[in-house]
Amino acid sequence: MVAFVSHVTVDCRDAYALSRWWKPVLGYVDDADDPGAPGHEECMIVDPDGAAPRLLFIEVPEGKATKNRLHLDLRPREQPQDQELADLLAHGATVVADRRGIYGPGSGWVVLADPEGNEFCLLRSPAERAAWHAAQAAGAPVEA
Repeated sequence: MVAFVSHVTVDCRDAYALSRWWKPVLGYVDDADDPGAPGHEECMIVDPDGAAPRLLFIEVPEGKATKNRLHLDLRPREQPQDQELADLLAHGATVVADRRGIYGPGSGWVVLADPEGNEFCLLRSPAERAAWHAAQAAGAPVEA
């Protein structure tokens, strides 16, 4: 048996508002076949290149009550983790837990929440990760 992930579904109170919040975070666009609009109970956003999973926001009556059992791990495409974190906080994300440095200088992630409390993690950028691994291989410490 083999299947593939069609999309990731996010339960929420306001599908349109939360899909609008996530679009600039991921660089996603509306699904051309079903663009979301205010009042829609389901709103899909997609990676414009089609390389990453689609996200479907579905309205549910109950609010988030406990920690997510499934969450997104985001890696900045270009800018350092600290700058991406500042941008996410300015956009309305909140810090749940700061795990930077958990495995030594230059390592770790930050657990954040979107405006509805859905948790996601912000990892280090590819360049930061490569520098950390190179430093580890050379036996030199990397600044956090």
